[in-house]
Amino acid sequence: MFWRGFSLRPRSLQCGVPCVDEMGRLGRHADMPDRAQEFPDMTPFQPVSLAVEGLALSRGGLRLVGGLGFALKPGEALLLTGANGTGKTTLMRTLAGLVRPDEGRISCEEPVEEAVAWLGHSDGLKPGESLRMALRFWADIHGASRKTILPLMRKLDIEPLIDRPAGQLSRGQQRRAGLVRMALANRPVWLLDEPAGPLDGAGRERLADLVAWHRSRGGIVLAATHQTLDWPDAGHLALKAAA
Repeated sequence: MFWRGFSLRPRSLQCGVPCVDEMGRLGRHADMPDRAQEFPDMTPFQPVSLAVEGLALSRGGLRLVGGLGFALKPGEALLLTGANGTGKTTLMRTLAGLVRPDEGRISCEEPVEEAVAWLGHSDGLKPGESLRMALRFWADIHGASRKTILPLMRKLDIEPLIDRPAGQLSRGQQRRAGLVRMALANRPVWLLDEPAGPLDGAGRERLADLVAWHRSRGGIVLAATHQTLDWPDAGHLALKAAA
């Protein structure tokens, strides 16, 4: 495991060249608790910090990212943007522990397998299985109460679909179910790769509510996105093609 425990002072986010906002923008917004109301009570997790220092990433021998550094504290969010091929997904997979970096360090107070919930392009659903069965499975895997499933589905506006097979749902509905699955993991760090891609306007509002709820609990959210996401006080990190 390449994660190591150490601490970094909050500073400007960097990607080799000045391309991001100051760390001071990353914080809890005063309106965030209002958006986080009526979510289910879940077992509190231990909030953590996440820090990256001097990270270099490659894919197929091509350098994508070099000298990357940022730090996130409990309750903060970071939106990762950039053109295709600039390393957004590779960075997310690296933070999830799926890819080793060429150089640099990633730190967190907890092991990655205990701290991170990852939502990639797959929503983790079987086409012939109902949402009820699928989400019960994931709740049991993560030790979450099954009583939290319906309140989470209600907040994502998919409760009426609970007995519908995943294969009969639209991509946006599947993504909402995937977000419920991720929330059931009850991990402090959420890594979201293009979470809003299949969502309509209402779905993006539900996503924003879910993110606000997670941050109000002391969680961290890092999302790679091509869409404009209105998340209060979220930082922005723009990756650029390597020279």
